[in-house]
Amino acid sequence: MRNPLLQGALLLLLAEACFAGIGALVKYSSGMATEAQVVFFRNAFALVLMLPFLYSKGWSLLKTERWYLHAFRALTGLVSMYCFFYVLGQLPLAQAMAVLLLTPFIIPVIARIWLKERPSQLTLIAIALGFVGVLLALPAPAPGMTLVLLVALAAATLVAITKTTIRYMSSTEPAVRTVFYFSLLTAVFSVIPLPFYWQPLPHEAWLAFIGMGILAAIGQLAMTRAYALAPASAIGIWTYSSVIFAGLFGYLFWQEPVTMSWLAGVLVIFYAGYVTTRQRLL
Repeated sequence: MRNPLLQGALLLLLAEACFAGIGALVKYSSGMATEAQVVFFRNAFALVLMLPFLYSKGWSLLKTERWYLHAFRALTGLVSMYCFFYVLGQLPLAQAMAVLLLTPFIIPVIARIWLKERPSQLTLIAIALGFVGVLLALPAPAPGMTLVLLVALAAATLVAITKTTIRYMSSTEPAVRTVFYFSLLTAVFSVIPLPFYWQPLPHEAWLAFIGMGILAAIGQLAMTRAYALAPASAIGIWTYSSVIFAGLFGYLFWQEPVTMSWLAGVLVIFYAGYVTTRQRLL
């Protein structure tokens, strides 16, 4: 039998690669579209791409008695998107993703309070190592960036709440249903400010939006399945892997420098992920 922790970790790696790709596309389209347009079309295209998955499973899959959790997850996820997309417009891609990697540090706290999951001492040490890795990966903050970092911290906290909510729902809500309702509700909520922030869009922006939708659908399905297979406090640290993908995309597309401090932080992050996963494979 396959180890559910290993499967969850691999699925989370795939999800984080997709989310880093979304970040790159958001950064690319930020000069061509307003934040309201980016958020809405990212969710709208993800919703459209979810329809074939839903059709293959049957429309009866939408029946749920936990609509309030779906709505809560959608609201926290949507606000985190606005915060994150703002941060992406202010910081280099790798740096923005690194700030959001505080999420795995917050997840065990929320999971302990809400889900009563008790992380092991070794997991706590690994999380602390991952936090140190994030600090190493971040360059020295420039003057006037306090607001940006606070918004990033808010985004990380909201993402942690969203991911812990997925774990809480996983006992009754299959991945396709969870992702569909997330895409549906975030698309509905994000259409509200759209008329007030509309501007003409070039065709490059539309291609970017379609790419965001594809990556969002794949990433959400992979992440939802990952947290259904394994506890949030056990695999949440693999969220750190997105900094690798972000650094790669930033270097390839914007020639953002890869510093020795960033590389040292990445090594510490991956070692922390190895430690927390290895202990459960033994």
